[in-house]
Amino acid sequence: MELRILQQNIDKTDQLFESLDCQSLLGMYEDFYPKIGFHLPWVAYLVVKQNEVVGTCSFIGRPKDGKVEISYWTFKEFEGQGFASFACKELIKIARNADLSVTLTAKTEPAHNASTRILENNNFIFSGIVQDEEIGDAWLWTLKSDEQILDS
Repeated sequence: MELRILQQNIDKTDQLFESLDCQSLLGMYEDFYPKIGFHLPWVAYLVVKQNEVVGTCSFIGRPKDGKVEISYWTFKEFEGQGFASFACKELIKIARNADLSVTLTAKTEPAHNASTRILENNNFIFSGIVQDEEIGDAWLWTLKSDEQILDS
């Protein structure tokens, strides 16, 4: 399993992107990158297993006010196989390697589900209810600092 940077202006006809999920994903990022910009490492990544895209993960733009939001998505047929957990862990590593001072956040639907378990297993804590343009009322999660992890 590996992450590959989802480049701008990617060749949609590449065999790697032949699935409908991949085509949908590429369409989303055609609109998304112009909004958030393309600033490494604060970009989107493909989750790839054996040269097949099984999902994606990303930073929602560059850090702002010392925080950056993460997201991840596993294509339906690959759910429950650990790809989203892998993606979450990898985004944490990328962020820590880039800037130890950045606080990572994530939003989920306001219900306990696979995504909330992934966040809890990766030392995120529930931080409150916020508004999200796609979800509406959303649960906000914040990654514990290294000090908080050592204290728990």
